Amino acid sequence: MPSARRTFLLRSAAILGAIALIPASTSAVTESESETYKQLDLFMDVFQRVRASYVDKVDDKTLIKGAIEGMLSSLDPHSSYLDVRDFSNLRTQTEGSYGGLGLSVTLEDGVVKVIAPTDDTPAAKAGIKAGDFITHIDGKLIYGSSLDEAVDKMRGKPGTPVELTIVRSGRDEPFDVTLNRAIIDIKPVKWQVKGDVGVIKIVSFSANTGADVESAIRSIDKSLGHKPTGYIIDLRSNPGGLLDEAVSVSDAFLDKGEIVSQRGRLRGDNRPYYARPGDDAKGLPVIVLIDAGSASASEIVAGALQDHHRALIMGERSFGKGSVQTLLPLSQDTALRLTTARYYTPSGKSVQEGGIEPDILVPQISDPDYAKRPKYRESDLRKHLINEAKLDRSELEADTNTDPRFSASADDLKKQGIEDFQLHYAVQMLGRLAPPTQIAAVKDKKSSAK
Repeated sequence: MPSARRTFLLRSAAILGAIALIPASTSAVTESESETYKQLDLFMDVFQRVRASYVDKVDDKTLIKGAIEGMLSSLDPHSSYLDVRDFSNLRTQTEGSYGGLGLSVTLEDGVVKVIAPTDDTPAAKAGIKAGDFITHIDGKLIYGSSLDEAVDKMRGKPGTPVELTIVRSGRDEPFDVTLNRAIIDIKPVKWQVKGDVGVIKIVSFSANTGADVESAIRSIDKSLGHKPTGYIIDLRSNPGGLLDEAVSVSDAFLDKGEIVSQRGRLRGDNRPYYARPGDDAKGLPVIVLIDAGSASASEIVAGALQDHHRALIMGERSFGKGSVQTLLPLSQDTALRLTTARYYTPSGKSVQEGGIEPDILVPQISDPDYAKRPKYRESDLRKHLINEAKLDRSELEADTNTDPRFSASADDLKKQGIEDFQLHYAVQMLGRLAPPTQIAAVKDKKSSAK
C-alpha cells in the first residue's frame, strides 16, 4: 500500500476508532462504520488514480480542496469551505471596505447571476438589477469560470473602468454596461426624513447594525425637532448577515416577547432570543418594506415585527432563507460555513422556502422592467432545505397584485416625480396609521377579507 494512502487510512481509522468507543447495543453502528471505511477507501482510490493519470499534473491541495467543496455543495446552497481568500472576503463584507462594484452575486449553471446590487454603489447607479446574468467581463466570456475568478475580475483599483455584458430576462439582446470601480464602504444603515416620516434603510446586517439603527432613530428625532409620525424600515434587497444584529434591530422596536428561535439537529443547538424592555421607537407606527431580495436576517426582523403586530409588512414576498450558518474555524485563515439550524418566527413559523408574506402586497411599478423580470428565491436554488410544513405552492407563485391603484406605468409615475413607488406608498400609508393598535386592525381586516 502506498505510504500516502496508508497514512490517510490510518488517520481515518483513528477517527472512526474514536467514534467506535461510544457504547452501542446493536450491530447497526458496526455495519455503518464498515460502510464508511469502504467509502473512504473508494475516495482514496479515486484520489490516487486522478493524481497519477489525469492529463495534466494536479497538486494534492487542489484535489483535496475540490473534494471538500464537492462534499459541502452536496448539502445545501449555503454551506461552503472558506479558504484564505474567501475567509478574508467574508471579514471584509462584515467589517471593512473594498474596491469594486457593489454587487452580491452567485453562480448558476456556470453563469454569474446578480443577487442584488448595493445601494449607492457603481452597480446600483448603472441600473444593474437582481436576476441579471453577467456573461462577459471586459469582453471576455466568463462562462464556466469559478465565482472567485469572476469576482476577482470585477474588483480592482478604485477609479478603473470595467465593462460587463448583461443578459436580462425580458430583453431580446444582451447589453453592455461600463462602470468605474469605487471604494465600497459598507455602511449598513442610512436614514432620511420624508415629510414627517423617518425612513431607515438597512443595507446589510453587519457589525454594529443594531446600534446604528438606534442612532438613526435618535438622528431622525433630532432632525425633525420632534417625534415623527412613524418609521419605515426598508429591508429591500437586503441579503441578511449576522443573526445577533437581526435580533438587535428587532429589539429596537419591541418591548417584550420572543424575537426568533433557532432549532438544530441537537437539543443544545436550540435557542430562543427575546426582546429587552424598552421600545426605542416609543410605540410609534412602523412599516417594514420587503421584496424578493430580502433574505435571512431581514426576514427575522420582518417576521418578528409582523408576529407581534408591531409593524405592517409591505412590498413583496421575501426570499425565504430560513437557515442558520455557523462559522467553524479550521485554522487561523480558513473556516467551514455550515448550516446548523433552522430559525422560526415568534409564532413558530419557518420562513424556509415560503418567506415572509407582506400584509399589503405592493409591486414596484416604478421599475419599468418589474413585470418582465422573474423573481429568484430560496426555493429556486438547487438542494435548498425543504420546509418541514406543507406549503401551498400556488400561493407562493402568486406574486402579482391586480389592485387598480397599482396599474400606473413607470412613465406616468416619473412624470409625477415618483421614482420609488413602494416607498412613496409606504409614506402615504404611514400617515394614515395611528398607534400600533391600528396596525393590528389593518391586518385583521386583511385576514377577514381572504
